[in-house]
Amino acid sequence: MRILYVGNSFTARNNLPGLIKAMAAARGIEIEHKLIQAGGASLRQHLNAGKALEAIAGGEYDVVVLQEQSTLPIKSPARFRESARDFDKAIKAAGARTALYMTWARRNAPDTQQALTTEYAAAAAELDATLIPVGLVWQHFLAEYDQPVLHDKDNSHPALPGTYLAACVFLIALLHEDPVDIDVPVKALDPATATLLRQSAWTICESLTTE
Repeated sequence: MRILYVGNSFTARNNLPGLIKAMAAARGIEIEHKLIQAGGASLRQHLNAGKALEAIAGGEYDVVVLQEQSTLPIKSPARFRESARDFDKAIKAAGARTALYMTWARRNAPDTQQALTTEYAAAAAELDATLIPVGLVWQHFLAEYDQPVLHDKDNSHPALPGTYLAACVFLIALLHEDPVDIDVPVKALDPATATLLRQSAWTICESLTTE
């Protein structure tokens, strides 16, 4: 599978694309990927810069994963939806499909997750895109566990456990694979924590499909 990721540090931090690639390989799925990112960038900024659209038009990708600036779907949902539509048009024209990477609320503003979830879900439904509900899974995990801490010290970016949990959700939502018994060692993440995160991702995603 060939994947293009378009986003910012929420995608780049802790090498999320590389982690997804390693976990997919354990399931026999080979991934080639490219990441186009800039710190704090919005989808509109990526559209204006042109690099992502150029990569999409090359027709080399099966899936394009879009990650909006973390608070923009809350502050300006119309702008988020418009940018997603513009990207989706280019993605479909190139013969690829769109996936939306739902991010999470900041640690000190957990109530904003509802708005993020609503906006990402609505955009995915409108565009017939794949929804990767990382933020929603984070919310459910945090309601049950205090450890490991998913947010980094800035209360915004993901700590390594948060990125690992995100990778598990990608495996489930994008690749339709069960991450539970995947044993790919990750430096600085102890095996017991990794096991908890994989099992939690699967359990939560299963529960979401029945709600």
